[in-house]
Amino acid sequence: MSAHDFDFLEYINRRKAPESGREEKTGFGEYAFAGDLRVLRRLDSARPVRLVVEATVRFWKAIQKSELLGSSVKVSRRQFPQLHNLVVDCAKTLDIALPNVYVSQNLTSLNAGTYGTDDEAFIVLNSALVDRFDDDELKFVIGHECGHIQNNHVVYRTAAQFLAQGVITFIKWAVVPARVALNSWSRRGEITCDRAGLICCGDEEAALRAMMKLALGSKKLFEEVDLEEYISQLDDLKEGVGRFQEYLASHPYLPKRIKALQMFAESSYYRELLGETGGDPLDEVDRAVEKVIQVM
Repeated sequence: MSAHDFDFLEYINRRKAPESGREEKTGFGEYAFAGDLRVLRRLDSARPVRLVVEATVRFWKAIQKSELLGSSVKVSRRQFPQLHNLVVDCAKTLDIALPNVYVSQNLTSLNAGTYGTDDEAFIVLNSALVDRFDDDELKFVIGHECGHIQNNHVVYRTAAQFLAQGVITFIKWAVVPARVALNSWSRRGEITCDRAGLICCGDEEAALRAMMKLALGSKKLFEEVDLEEYISQLDDLKEGVGRFQEYLASHPYLPKRIKALQMFAESSYYRELLGETGGDPLDEVDRAVEKVIQVM
């Protein structure tokens, strides 16, 4: 197989084969949102998705990988050791192999992303995010990105991101149905990975701070936000043309993500991780979350 080839069927078979001998965990996290798993499995048999995924991975290997890494610095014990320790903690918490993490020079955008394939995945953190987030907030972000790796999101997530940027245009008939299908899954995948981030940082307040900072891009504005009033905007999202915009978006609107994460934090699964009792069963939480994040 050449450097630019990607065998989609082989990729699917490896995802379904825990006995493959790979070091990283091949299943899904126990915390994974049921809606994520349901839609992700449908993608495996969708021909437009298969064609776009194959095209995306070829593009990534040929061009985007070098562009991303050429302007980034790898995190290691010798370079950014404090950040490296946070990555190690998240990998241990989620029981995955230590991922490759890079810091990209960007002094304005608070952003992070996971790219590549299951065999060749890496996380990129913008330098502005590293500068403005405390350790617990960074663990939420790093844990979120590690969640993409643990839950078999990387290939589909890369395809969804590049489709949003308009770089995959030469299979025109497949682009629109693939984008709709991938974004329908991606919105649910973000719920799973927000849970991974919370599990890694272990602090609901820090997780919510990180999410609000990512949304606002401003420490000053964040300090003036009333979280409960912000979440009340959910009622306004149930009507109007904004629903159609979200239908083509790769992330749920932030008030929905925050509400979904708060519901997970009250689940018996998460409370047990904290050594506490009580809470709602995770399957009940998943059903309630599905209603929160639905678009139509």
